[in-house]
Amino acid sequence: MSTPFPFTAVVGQDDLRLALLLNAVSPAVGGVLVRGEKGTAKSTAVRALSALMPEVDVVSGCRFSCDPHSPDPGCPDGPHEPGASGSRPARMVELPVGASEDRLVGALDIERALAEGVKAFEPGLLADAHRGILYVDEVNLLHDHLVDLLLDAAAMGASYVEREGVSVRHASKFLLVGTMNPEEGELRPQLLDRFGLTVEVSASREPDQRVEVVRRRLAHDDDPAGFAARWADEEAAVRARIVAARELLPSVRLGDGALRQIAATCAAFEVDGMRADIVMARTATALAAWAGRTDVRAEDVRQAALLALPHRRRRNPFDAPGLDEDKLDETLEEFGGSDGDGGGDDDPDPDPDGPGGPGGQPEPDDAPQGDGDAAARPEAGEGGEPQPSGGAGEQSPARAAEPFRTKVLSVPGLGEGAAGRRSRARTEHGRTTGARRPRGALTKLHLAATVQAAAPHQRARGRSGPGLVVRRDDLRQAAREGREGNLVLFVVDASGSMAARQRMSAVKGAVLSLLLDAYQRRDKVGLVTFRGSAADVALPPTSSVDAAAARLESLPTGGRTPLAAGLLRAHEVLRVERLRDPARRALVVVVTDGRATGGPEPVALAGRAARLFAAEGVASVVVDCESGPVRLGLAGRLAGELGGTAVTLDELRADSIAGLVKDVQGNRRAA
Repeated sequence: MSTPFPFTAVVGQDDLRLALLLNAVSPAVGGVLVRGEKGTAKSTAVRALSALMPEVDVVSGCRFSCDPHSPDPGCPDGPHEPGASGSRPARMVELPVGASEDRLVGALDIERALAEGVKAFEPGLLADAHRGILYVDEVNLLHDHLVDLLLDAAAMGASYVEREGVSVRHASKFLLVGTMNPEEGELRPQLLDRFGLTVEVSASREPDQRVEVVRRRLAHDDDPAGFAARWADEEAAVRARIVAARELLPSVRLGDGALRQIAATCAAFEVDGMRADIVMARTATALAAWAGRTDVRAEDVRQAALLALPHRRRRNPFDAPGLDEDKLDETLEEFGGSDGDGGGDDDPDPDPDGPGGPGGQPEPDDAPQGDGDAAARPEAGEGGEPQPSGGAGEQSPARAAEPFRTKVLSVPGLGEGAAGRRSRARTEHGRTTGARRPRGALTKLHLAATVQAAAPHQRARGRSGPGLVVRRDDLRQAAREGREGNLVLFVVDASGSMAARQRMSAVKGAVLSLLLDAYQRRDKVGLVTFRGSAADVALPPTSSVDAAAARLESLPTGGRTPLAAGLLRAHEVLRVERLRDPARRALVVVVTDGRATGGPEPVALAGRAARLFAAEGVASVVVDCESGPVRLGLAGRLAGELGGTAVTLDELRADSIAGLVKDVQGNRRAA
């Protein structure tokens, strides 16, 4: 077994280490979501935490890690008799992005359940993680239904497996940690809210700190055991401090003054629901216990707000994360506690070694962290600036108009892509439409079809009692229909003909609206732009719609209209993406006035490029940006060549057109 990197040897990342430690002290806080760019020690810190967790006492032979002092009365391996018990290190269980529902919650042997009435249950990862850590790397890429199951178990402290009247329940209490790179897509706001705390991490821009990171990493890789031994004393000190804080936690007093500050802060920042108030209260209590105090103070409430509120203020992917600290300080001062629990300015610092405990960790003043680091990142400070391209007649980027709710655009037919909310697809979740023989393990039993398949063979199988004799060949899998996510590829005309009529603001607003719709429907998005003499892939297919919005905002306009080049570049993007993800179907949205200029026969060349999409059956929509009293109808002709449909900017609004989906599907069938 490999030696993990010591937790106390992680350089910087004070907020990340503190959030993890607070959850180790009080798992009721609700877990941690760690957001940040790649290579920022997210996974290293999480894996290192498991070595600090105190050992757990377990009932010997129990697959569900029951506590011998208070065993779960509903444990599937119970009832447990007093006696044999032991201790083991707390587990850290990793949930792979591609895991199945059975791997997460466990699986019932349906054949034995039907034929023998036996609840033969194989535990899943939720059982393995009980009383330990459940770690999900790239949690934003996990299928939504798995995230829902995961967060439900974390909230209830138990996992339920129910199929066709056969149910199993077992305890599942764990410290939930998820990491994600926002560039690869966001979590839905409803799921963000289910994580107790969130931390934004980024690499330090301080050279000395970066040198120390490299030095420690190389030292660990050269001699893992020796490096861990050098940090053993610091690790033991933090482990002891966690145990002490856990013991002190029940004695911590959360006074009315602190509660008023918590409630006022959540109200001031307009967070939805009451979960934020509860999480802040639990976090502030854990902070006091971690500091060795029995009273919650204003500084605890402030730190709790910085960890518990930023992700709850994001209502769509284009909202910037973060918290206005000046507003936070004003609120805390206005609603300062009157019962003596909001002071502490005259009290000496009980934690001179910082949130990570002893071990020579850099203090926050040693290097910029949090907002300071974010401000130093080029993408944070310069992402909205226009990039020089040297094109003739180029105009500065237009600001996008206010987004609006769009009509649903979908791909016709029945797909088998990743779960989402756009087009019809065969899925593991959804309404039952029929039955089929299972391919591999049975996951969703179709009871009526199974009984119907087994019934004719009961006499031949010697049935003599009331039970149904069921064999493997009788089992039928439920065929279900739900929704899938698609690849929505935007092909945007940024030529001078678009800018001359000052339509680019409205065009960007429409594309931004479609991006927001793609985010809500769990699509991947890509962006191809064309102007001047060529087309560019402004954003390769990604799940990060906020990255697409940033590229769109900085898009300059001007020059000729190489429509054919834009379509050919989009066709190449689809070809490459089909090799990477063959099950995900595409919807091409061409945003143009239909004009084509530059080069010999530009209109005919654009028509030939469009027919490539029609020949391959790619669903498409042309958003017609032509305006004025005289219309040439070029966008409509382009839609016909593509085998799709054309809509105007006004018709794209949800309250302006009825039956757009039918139009898209009807045109595709006619083609």
